[in-house]
Amino acid sequence: MKKYMQCLLLVAILLLAACGGKTAAPEQPQENNKEKQQQEETQRIVAGTVVVADIMDRLELDAIAIPDTVKQLPARFDGLPSIGNAMQPDMEVVKSLNPTEVLSVSTLEYDLAPIFEQLQVPVDFVDLTSIDTMLAEIEELGKRYKRVEQADALVDKLKNEIAQVENVASMHEQPSVLILLGVPGSYLVATEHSYVGDLARRAGAVNVMAGQEAEYLASNTEHLYNSNPDIILRMAHGMPDEVIKMFDEEFKTNDVWKHFNAVKNNRVYDLEEELFGTTAALNVSEALQQLIEIFYEQ
Repeated sequence: MKKYMQCLLLVAILLLAACGGKTAAPEQPQENNKEKQQQEETQRIVAGTVVVADIMDRLELDAIAIPDTVKQLPARFDGLPSIGNAMQPDMEVVKSLNPTEVLSVSTLEYDLAPIFEQLQVPVDFVDLTSIDTMLAEIEELGKRYKRVEQADALVDKLKNEIAQVENVASMHEQPSVLILLGVPGSYLVATEHSYVGDLARRAGAVNVMAGQEAEYLASNTEHLYNSNPDIILRMAHGMPDEVIKMFDEEFKTNDVWKHFNAVKNNRVYDLEEELFGTTAALNVSEALQQLIEIFYEQ
């Protein structure tokens, strides 16, 4: 009997040890990783513009569709379906993809918001009208999609590069600048509230249209002549080659331009569309560096 009781006690000890092993809770980080993976699998994000796609890539976010573009997109997006032109996306395609969110830009909100609302497609128009708003949007996207580390690293990198350019600009006398945005058939004047105006300000220039509230204004050459800028920057968008020809013809046939100091001193520059878009982009440091070279002829 005593031997029998000893055997029972031994079995009980073994059972308790076994149960203790089975009831140990799995490590919390594994649960968190699994939850994060499940969340990422349910995210179906459409990159509505090229700049948005670039930001998503730097945040290590995948997309389910991209816009048409002649530009080289990150390899992450190879083989994805297209939603067509960013300004006029094919909404049938977008709707069929059943996205959890479409990321577009605020400059397209007026035209696209009613369409997305009508089709009940979730959309976020990120504000890329200036460098500061772009940095804030990157941080917000990092929080929303659990990419805080990537977002912080990207923002810190951009801020450091911008600070270096601003430091160079601070060592020079500020030139006055007139910025023209050309589209096929017409052109506007860019103020300091536009993205390119923001770039010019950070590179040390004084915009001759300072004090205006709008991003772009209608052109009045007589009024512009009175400002007589040191430098004229011309941006060609839509069909760049055609717009540059339009600018050349305007400067050749309109006698007013001949009296501008910038024209007399051969300080008129055509900016590359890829570097100088109408919305902020991740190539901001390259754009600023090019303006530094133009403004101070370095």
